[in-house]
Amino acid sequence: MQRQKANPHMLPNGFSYQRRALSAQKSLDLFYHLQQNLNWQQPNTTVYGRTGPIPRLQCFISDNDIEYGYSHSKLVVEPWPAILLALRKRLEAHLQQPFNSLLVNYYRDGNDTMGWHSDDEIELGFQPTIVCISLGAERVLKLKHKASNKVTDLLLHSGSCLVMNGDSQRDYQHAIAKQTTLAHPRISLTFRYILPKRS
Repeated sequence: MQRQKANPHMLPNGFSYQRRALSAQKSLDLFYHLQQNLNWQQPNTTVYGRTGPIPRLQCFISDNDIEYGYSHSKLVVEPWPAILLALRKRLEAHLQQPFNSLLVNYYRDGNDTMGWHSDDEIELGFQPTIVCISLGAERVLKLKHKASNKVTDLLLHSGSCLVMNGDSQRDYQHAIAKQTTLAHPRISLTFRYILPKRS
């Protein structure tokens, strides 16, 4: 399997990265606010027939009519805190793209992970736009091209913004691998638009 480190200015099609979307102080303040105030969950998930708790904590925030789940688990929906609603509106104005839900992942240290996956659930529609804001410890996001298995490593800095759109979810999987020597936590905010269920 080929591996390379990503130049943030030369990412694959469908990916764009801004290192300093939030200032260092704003990133730190938001990290501690969310760490202390969100209702963190650790749902069970089923992978390859085995069921157990996910290796991280989560909080799912959305508009009232939105439900979301994966790997046979439904996430408990939380209302929008004012600070995250304001960030959502800034992103919507900047990207000219609506968002109605937010999955927040809390990686307590380098042992917490996210396995290989694409955000290609049918509820996300065709060519979804996923925006990821990173706070706290730096972690490596791995991008794997589905056809070639080529893996690109992108270091996600605190306060950075990664946008995945176009054919990114069709053509690539992504993951956060273990970094066992890392003792510090990270929070990721992944904004998305989920299609409302038809009645």
